[in-house]
Amino acid sequence: MPVKSVFLCSVFFTSIILTASLSHLLSLNNKIKMPASEYLTAQKVYAGCALLAIPVILAIISVLVQLIVIRRGYEGFGLTLAAFISLVITQVIFWVFTFPANRQTDNWTKLPANWEKLRTQWEYSHATASVLNLLALVLLILALLKNLRTNI
Repeated sequence: MPVKSVFLCSVFFTSIILTASLSHLLSLNNKIKMPASEYLTAQKVYAGCALLAIPVILAIISVLVQLIVIRRGYEGFGLTLAAFISLVITQVIFWVFTFPANRQTDNWTKLPANWEKLRTQWEYSHATASVLNLLALVLLILALLKNLRTNI
């Protein structure tokens, strides 16, 4: 696979996950203040979002392939490595903070007694992941630009 194609796949799939994660960041200020019934209603818009696991996996794989293809010492290796680490950290955040909140609320179809704590955990974990996804995309674009100058 040509190196440019790997770079473009990395940017493409990271862009898709950033688009989805930005919705969480941009809605946080409004949703964090909602009363229980309104919050449950708002959370219904995320039904089916488990399908976003596909571009997440593809983004991580394509950035990993990019790391393997360009190897250490190649223009943009450090930027690509930092992007990969950012994407991996988003997964750690998801599995440590977001997923447990989803489980305790049956994907926000019921609210346990500690629902406000879970809401805060869920909202801020998504917001943090959004910032890391943005960072990953910027790093990948910078790596692509560096490599375009060296005719990859």
